[in-house]
Amino acid sequence: MSLGIRIFAVYFVFVGLASWFVLNTVMEEIRPGVRQSTEETLVDTANLLAEILRDDVSSGNLAQSQLPALLEAYGRRQPQANIWGLTKSQVNHRIYVTDAKGRVLLDSSGRAVGQDYSRWNDVYLTLRGDYGARSSREDPNNPESSVMYVAAPILDKEKIIGVVSVAKPNQTLQPYIDRSQKRLTWFAAGLLVLGLLVGALLSWWLSRSLGKLTRYAQAVSAGQRAEAPQLATGELGQLASAVEHMRVELEGKDYVERYVHTLTHELKSPLAAIRGAAELLAGEMSKAQRQRFVSNIQREAGRLQQLSERLLHLAQVEQRQGLEEREEVSMFLLLEELLHAQQSRISAADLKVEVVLDRALKLCGERFLLRQALANLLDNALDFTPQGGLIRFTGKRKEARIELCLFNQGQAIPEYALERLTERFYSLPRPSGGRKSTGLGLNFVQEVAGLHGGTLAISNVDGGVEVRLNLPSA
Repeated sequence: MSLGIRIFAVYFVFVGLASWFVLNTVMEEIRPGVRQSTEETLVDTANLLAEILRDDVSSGNLAQSQLPALLEAYGRRQPQANIWGLTKSQVNHRIYVTDAKGRVLLDSSGRAVGQDYSRWNDVYLTLRGDYGARSSREDPNNPESSVMYVAAPILDKEKIIGVVSVAKPNQTLQPYIDRSQKRLTWFAAGLLVLGLLVGALLSWWLSRSLGKLTRYAQAVSAGQRAEAPQLATGELGQLASAVEHMRVELEGKDYVERYVHTLTHELKSPLAAIRGAAELLAGEMSKAQRQRFVSNIQREAGRLQQLSERLLHLAQVEQRQGLEEREEVSMFLLLEELLHAQQSRISAADLKVEVVLDRALKLCGERFLLRQALANLLDNALDFTPQGGLIRFTGKRKEARIELCLFNQGQAIPEYALERLTERFYSLPRPSGGRKSTGLGLNFVQEVAGLHGGTLAISNVDGGVEVRLNLPSA
């Protein structure tokens, strides 16, 4: 089963269940909703009649008034009202009036005059001063024959002198309930079909886009020439761009080729120097010459060792997915330790070092990696600062982060080299002697910054070069 069909199946089940639940809930709420609205209307009607009947009930002239004839005429009316597509051809209210003891004084149906209704809830509750209402079946065996009764008190100077009840058969409301349920069912069915159509189109589009990417990847794997699929912007567009970029990287093998060539070049130079010095040492020479060649071998061997150690450290950092430990690291103490270790180089070059840091400034991270990163930055600064020049460390807090700035006086970095300084094995000639480093230091610093969730930036400023290391604070 394809991904598009699976997505549509899940969408179909979800939409279907959601539609059924909502429709079922609304259907169940229609009947009580209509009855509640009808009850509210009956309350208004009963209270209106209570005011109209007050004087006749108070004087005891209800039977001799015009109301019985009016109610009889009311019962014969045929409204022929068109209510939202349904015709109402007769009135359905039953109205009866009782005295203060619950005895029926007047009944629009003519069948209950003189009967005791004091035990019916509508009359009983109203005479007690409560809201009186009830629902009773006309036929005990027929649940559809229920009638809704709502009563209102007839008051004479705050005294209840009688009750008027208005009744309406629930069966007369059923056509409106059925009509609402039918319309809602059709409306829900239309929405469901529309939703499923949208889901089908979405599934088709997603399946089609993924199919293009799949066919493109298969063509690239087979070594065929293929153009990257043109997809809309968004995650799929980004995925297509990423696949295309990966193809270019794999086909060009730029990364591997540059890595191997540069590493071979870096190893070839010290190995050639060691081999040449060893061959010369096999012959006759003065003690001073011998010492000079031995020093050359030691220096080049140290360079090889430094290269291998830095490669090892870099490989370890690149393989990491996160920090192994986190602790508070004092920036001031860490720099003080590094400067003390490099004091001989600083004194020999007559350099001026300024540290403008708050002693309370602390980083959050892995101390060993932070020390190695700062040591690499300091090494670079010492290599490129001229005799008698200035090196300055500053640090400041920015919200939950710390920005460490290392400035060294010296020549500006060429524009073409600025973007390549953090590349593996890329290095610029040192001012003293023109030799190059391993080209791994700044790449290592960048990897360490990334592991800590930070950034590394190098730029030319007035009078020299500035390196900014942005890291999370403790």
